[in-house]
Amino acid sequence: MVRETVIKGDAGDADRPPDQAANAAGGSDDRFDDELRPQLLADVVGQRAVVDRLRIMLNAARKRGDPLGHLLFDGPPGLGKTTFATVLPREMGTECQITSGPVLTAPKDLLPYLTNASYGSILFIDEIHRMPAAVEEFIYPVMEDFRVDIALGEGLNARTINMRLKQFTLIGATTRSGLLTAPLRDRFVNREHLDFYDVDDLAEIVRRNAKKLGTTISPEATHEIAGRSRGTPRIANNLLRWTRDFVDSEADGIISTQLACDALAKREVDQLGLDCQDRRYLEMLIVVFGGGPSGVQALAHSMNLAPDTLEDEVEPFLLRCGLIQRTPRGRVATAAAFAHLKLPPPPAPDGEPGQSLLF
Repeated sequence: MVRETVIKGDAGDADRPPDQAANAAGGSDDRFDDELRPQLLADVVGQRAVVDRLRIMLNAARKRGDPLGHLLFDGPPGLGKTTFATVLPREMGTECQITSGPVLTAPKDLLPYLTNASYGSILFIDEIHRMPAAVEEFIYPVMEDFRVDIALGEGLNARTINMRLKQFTLIGATTRSGLLTAPLRDRFVNREHLDFYDVDDLAEIVRRNAKKLGTTISPEATHEIAGRSRGTPRIANNLLRWTRDFVDSEADGIISTQLACDALAKREVDQLGLDCQDRRYLEMLIVVFGGGPSGVQALAHSMNLAPDTLEDEVEPFLLRCGLIQRTPRGRVATAAAFAHLKLPPPPAPDGEPGQSLLF
């Protein structure tokens, strides 16, 4: 069953009072994210180069009276791809239909979205790299010529009907841009890559969202939460939500720096943003395997986890922080990992400590 969400192009939600946002946050995570998402491009924090280019596209499209060109957002999860896709129709004053690649199992699943698209509207496909090959090939003439080729009948009696569509904008989002085929990738007129946020931008996001939730937070506490958010707004929002619950339960509801530290310690998130599973990975690599090299299969078995879990969830952030390295012989802990866990470096082969190749 294809899931469809239609978003009307008005910015009225931007003025929603904080108490409504706070009440909505008690529901599902999706509703919580929707309440905290910026409503207009001017409200977006961070990704300044991307915002500037999108503003130019919007201004040009408005002056010409044309739809936006097809747009592809790529980048790690939680950086704002869906946020941008929902902001743009509000800026254009048009409608947006939302679906995702995994639910489009056949071309017929895409037809309702195409036939319902109005002139200048936006169709947003999340995780577009997960569309089957048949759907991907079906969408090529849609993107280029705004037409659908429908085959009726079989054999000698088969015939093809060309259905004209109204011009619309296709926005795709993917966390694995390398899995997109070149023909699909090249049909997007514009492509924007979202990168990780710096601490100051995340602190501003935490400050604004705390206000939407009706929570008082000190400037130092916003930086404390932002510094442990791995450069990702979604993680910052999750930590803010947890900290708010902690201070509402254990204190007077005002988030101070000390209470923020206590809340994050209770959640086992350290100053670098590592959680208990990240530290367990490093401890296993250092204590059991002597700092490496170790294969991911051996590490996974030692931790009683699937290798895919380590490769997809644990290792990316540790690699970004420079705490581990991938070598031809396996995973190796760096000097920064030993220092972070406050462990002595391993002895070098000649017996002198601290002389490893990675030290």
